Amino acid sequence: MRIVASRPDPALFSLPWDQPLEEWTEHVVPLPRGLSRHVVRVLQVDGTFYAVKETQREMAEREYGLLRQLVQRGLPTVAPQAVVSGRATDPDAALVTRHLAYALPYRALFINGLPAAGLPLVIDALVVLLVRLHLAGFYWGDVSLSNVLFRRSAGEFAAYLVDAETGEFHPDVSPRMREYDVTVGCENVFAELLDLHAAGLLGDVDPHAVIEQIRTRYDSLWEELFAPEQFSTDEMWHLEQRISRLNDLGFDVEELDMTTDAEGSTVRIQPRVVEAGHYARELEELTGLEVENNQARRLLNDLSAFSAFHGIADRATAAERWRTEVYQRIARMIPAELRGRLEPAEVFHEILEHRWLLSERAGHEIDIFEVAEDYIATQLAQRPETRLATEP
Repeated sequence: MRIVASRPDPALFSLPWDQPLEEWTEHVVPLPRGLSRHVVRVLQVDGTFYAVKETQREMAEREYGLLRQLVQRGLPTVAPQAVVSGRATDPDAALVTRHLAYALPYRALFINGLPAAGLPLVIDALVVLLVRLHLAGFYWGDVSLSNVLFRRSAGEFAAYLVDAETGEFHPDVSPRMREYDVTVGCENVFAELLDLHAAGLLGDVDPHAVIEQIRTRYDSLWEELFAPEQFSTDEMWHLEQRISRLNDLGFDVEELDMTTDAEGSTVRIQPRVVEAGHYARELEELTGLEVENNQARRLLNDLSAFSAFHGIADRATAAERWRTEVYQRIARMIPAELRGRLEPAEVFHEILEHRWLLSERAGHEIDIFEVAEDYIATQLAQRPETRLATEP
């Protein structure tokens, strides 16, 4: 037997690799899993949680390499831990990845109470993930809800790739490959929606309308990212407006191609290189907090309000005070038994939403710490557990 690991964990050697994964009982954690053509189990080994997928050696090694490249490029995906090969089983190998905290497969979202009206948010997260992969030169080949885990992000969702075995890296993902990924995604998601409908989790949602949303959303997002735009030189505000729209979508413009006509009266612009995570990078630079991009946008808005209220001109000073006096104080208010319900950044977002509701009812703004106490007691306590007890 052979184990190749990026982060060696001696405890992995003690697992019963000579037995088929579906026969394992020790270390197995009963967590919701997505649909898969492979046997997949979540394990707890010495306080660390792993997802293990049984497959053939060549496929495991290839996917391990692809996941490592995706992680190195900062893309939203599970982190590969190891490949175990030479097992006395069929298939003869297993891919081990780190369990992604606070993340759920799509079926679990609906089983845990996400209304059918929330489906567009799930689809949008899938489309944004697909666009980000294509921007990075990654052709997926098997786009589906089953190959993704979802984490809440300020009332929306962030999607993480968990199955890359059909993927390929290219210097550039051609329009034909992008079209194929979108088409495969539409076909797979349609089948998955029928599965949800059969389970009584979709209500009156029309799967055909959802599929149309995938294609429309993908095309419109790609168009916004890369379509050329032309305007006169006395309308340069269009340039700032275009960059602002991309920032609102969560993207930074890393390179912009600008040309003028022979008379110099008309400017043509076209983004050449864009990168996702605009607000997340800004928040991390200011506070050191690593959160989802939508969460970062909401937290930055609160930071700005805090700065204005206290009259703090220096943004770095405001960020440090906000982090210690507001964000961390609220995080410490969450009882230990409730910390697995939502990520701290998502709790903060929901407290801001709760504050608006309570303040509107009261006719005046309510102190955020008073709101936090009410939210924790009346809202957070009712939420299902989404994080394992010993996860960081």
